[in-house]
Amino acid sequence: MRLDVKNVSKTYKGHVALQPFSLVVDAGTCTGLIGPNGAGKSTLMRLMTGMEEPDMGEILLNDKPISSMKKEIGYLPQYPAFYEWMTASEHLAFMGRLSGMAPSVLEHDIGALLNKVGLAKRSNDRIATFSGGMKQRLGIAQALLHKPSLVIMDEPVSALDPIGRREVLSILEEIKTQTTLLISTHILSDAEELCQRFVIMTEGEMVEDAMIQDLLDRYSRQIIRLDAASMERGWLNHVAGLPFVESVNVTGRSLSILLKDLVQDKGKLLQEALDHSVDIHKFEVGRDSLEEIFIRMVTKS
Repeated sequence: MRLDVKNVSKTYKGHVALQPFSLVVDAGTCTGLIGPNGAGKSTLMRLMTGMEEPDMGEILLNDKPISSMKKEIGYLPQYPAFYEWMTASEHLAFMGRLSGMAPSVLEHDIGALLNKVGLAKRSNDRIATFSGGMKQRLGIAQALLHKPSLVIMDEPVSALDPIGRREVLSILEEIKTQTTLLISTHILSDAEELCQRFVIMTEGEMVEDAMIQDLLDRYSRQIIRLDAASMERGWLNHVAGLPFVESVNVTGRSLSILLKDLVQDKGKLLQEALDHSVDIHKFEVGRDSLEEIFIRMVTKS
């Protein structure tokens, strides 16, 4: 199974949602399509699933037009829709019949799928009684029902609470060992947990396509991480204005500080904190996280 996106673009009412875009996804991989809201991820996924046609370019699956290969694709939209008066089993049976699956196959597979996604005990309950996490798990079961060779998921955990998110991530961890998986998300920690490869997008175009370690090797910089009990705004402004400080990023009570010369200037920075009576909990040399690299990329683009 090989997905080949060749120079596709899409415009809606004069707005360019996707610039000419090319991508190859090989069999047995888990790829993260990463970008902020509005980056064009959902547009690209609708084109990949054949739900919409590109204005130009083509998309092939195993060298065949995507429009003729839809049965090989499983798709989980960001907000899956259900007939909530149906039970979980009824919904999967209905969707399976629409896909042309034989009743005998459905009878065997539905129970196994509901067990895989942790809904076996709720198979005869109406979907209206399900939590958000349970509905997302049912959506995953639907995407897998016809045994696709490529599964595409649009923001599969972004709308879930922490418990539902952890449940779904555990299911995806298993699924990625069994099929080719393409996941879009703007949550870097989820992509880092699941994916080997990042395709980073912003404003409808690709800004990077690399394995995670390659991203870290190429873009991660040595920085100072400083955590304190509390930080006054005046102190933060003072640090940002120091002549040997390149940039400062603040997350709660933690600072990520890029120095012009780490070896020469880290002692100066520590002394500045002590002189201003900052209650330091941690002062260490670290490296940019994937999230910091991502923010720098999409902000610069």
